Amino acid sequence: MATFTIRQATSEDTQSILRIYNQGIEDRIATLETETKDSSYMEGWFQDHQGRFSVLVAEREGKVMGWASLNPYSHRCAYRGVADLSVYIDRSFRGQGVGSSLLKSLEQVAKENEFYKIVLFTFPFNQEGQGLYQKMGYRQVGVFEKQGVMNGEFIDVMIMEKLL
Repeated sequence: MATFTIRQATSEDTQSILRIYNQGIEDRIATLETETKDSSYMEGWFQDHQGRFSVLVAEREGKVMGWASLNPYSHRCAYRGVADLSVYIDRSFRGQGVGSSLLKSLEQVAKENEFYKIVLFTFPFNQEGQGLYQKMGYRQVGVFEKQGVMNGEFIDVMIMEKLL
């Protein structure tokens, strides 16, 4: 298997990031979002993810395999050192170590940007995602019951965290 590189995302990556994010929306395993997003949405999202709130991509032979981002957890100054996390992997590259590599690199970027903690929200039924996070040292904090609605059903959301 060819290796891949992890690098800071550029504006040229937004279409690949959008495609992979929409896969996550369609698969109903990673987000409560149910409507796929368009280029306009992604351009705004990318502009909001500059500076401390980095976006990384995993790339092999010019193809983006997945991405990860640090997101604002809260705009209150007391939480300045806490970031929320997103990780999305292209369907064809899941289970190949892309998520682990992205997460490891993103944690380093988080430390460099003065974050001391990363939190994430995942579905209790997303075993693959939980396996990744647990392997990388994240711990379950709790579960928000009936946190959202997807396909007309209430969905629980698990909270996980890692101190850096």
